[in-house]
Amino acid sequence: MDEITVSRIKIMSNYIFFWFRRDLRLKDNAGFYHALKSGIKVRPIFIFDTEILDKLDDKCDARVTFIYNTIYKLKSELEAIGSSLDVYYGNPIEVFKKLSLEQGLQAVYTNNDYERYAISRDSQVASSLVSKNIKFYSFKDQVIFEKGEILKSDGTPYVVFTPYKRKWIERLESRKTEEDSGLSYYFKSYPTEKYFHNLLRFEGRKMIDIADMGFERSDVYIPAQTVSQGTIRKYEEQRNYPAIDGTSKLGVHFRFGTISIREKARKAQSLSDTFLSELVWRDFYSMILQHFPKVEDQSFREKYEAVEWRNNEQEFEAWCKGRTGYPIVDAGMRELNNTGHMHNRVRMIVASFLTKHLLIDWRWGERYFAEKLLDFDLASNSGGWQWAAGCGTDAAPYFRIFNPYTQADKFDKKRLYIKKWVPEEGSDKYVKPIVDHKEARERCLSTYKRALNRG
Repeated sequence: MDEITVSRIKIMSNYIFFWFRRDLRLKDNAGFYHALKSGIKVRPIFIFDTEILDKLDDKCDARVTFIYNTIYKLKSELEAIGSSLDVYYGNPIEVFKKLSLEQGLQAVYTNNDYERYAISRDSQVASSLVSKNIKFYSFKDQVIFEKGEILKSDGTPYVVFTPYKRKWIERLESRKTEEDSGLSYYFKSYPTEKYFHNLLRFEGRKMIDIADMGFERSDVYIPAQTVSQGTIRKYEEQRNYPAIDGTSKLGVHFRFGTISIREKARKAQSLSDTFLSELVWRDFYSMILQHFPKVEDQSFREKYEAVEWRNNEQEFEAWCKGRTGYPIVDAGMRELNNTGHMHNRVRMIVASFLTKHLLIDWRWGERYFAEKLLDFDLASNSGGWQWAAGCGTDAAPYFRIFNPYTQADKFDKKRLYIKKWVPEEGSDKYVKPIVDHKEARERCLSTYKRALNRG
């Protein structure tokens, strides 16, 4: 960790930190708003977390470059309004132990993070700060509704999406009434700009260079954080066709909070029920993770742990490289490997193929997606993979096995998507299928039946 000096802070009067994490924007930021509104001067901070970065094998990870560039931009925006952003590199627990020695530090504000590591980290940071009479506040920002806000009448969480969505919509409508009276920010923007005058004026630290963190700059394209109204209006009719630019590609921005979920949900409500449903899915999977943290690495439906996965390493490598002999599967994997993105429909196809055609543990695929996806979000990624494998909440039944050929015929009839990523398809250069569809389907059904009967 780079050296943290405290001497230059001694001249400051009382102030608080706002700790940016998965909320890399100034506007409509819940925790930032509450920090600014507190009336105490706010000093923004960001920490490049070595506990996360050190686990990344790809030292040209496009997400690291994206975060780095976003932090640089955020720092510049803050400097343009007379403040700055202090950027540190290290273990956040150790960083705050040193920062808590500064005179005048009253509190740390931030936004909630729901992953197991983040919860443990925040708990340790909070305990350390509180032991020195420094308060720690955290707020909901990355979802519309969190853990205990959408529950069944008996107080238990929903584990099926449709009734959850119905209650989500009902709750939203009731909250909008509160907003009209100025009582709630569930669906409107937090007016952070009104309180920018409460930002501390200080000279921020020089940012660490990305190379000094052991990473190289990536030139992978990052989708824009805006999407046309036409795309959202046509979302229902276009979203399943990978050759059409018919999805928002906003996932990476939702993941790192460069856009507001509240803003996009408001717009979706007036433009597309289908797109709004996708945002409800984000809340649903986040809620599941909060109630059932085991889903990070265990099947939600415990009896599916009895499935006897084949876990053939050569077949897994062929899947990873897009060389299975199934064109729609290979196109999806090559798109992922080259761009960090994969079309939503194709994600379901490749996940079904890995878990059911090849009988490879869903966790292998989930980890590979975690390494490659620009928009990797643990809750949604785990939820999607368990849906495909049949072992999650609201999951596809185990006997639902996507046929890659009919999926391609239905959603890429002209082979435009396939030809883009698998140009050798149809020629002698293209690999033969690594498994026969009919045989794989029968093998999958018998394997799952055996496991579930045993359970």
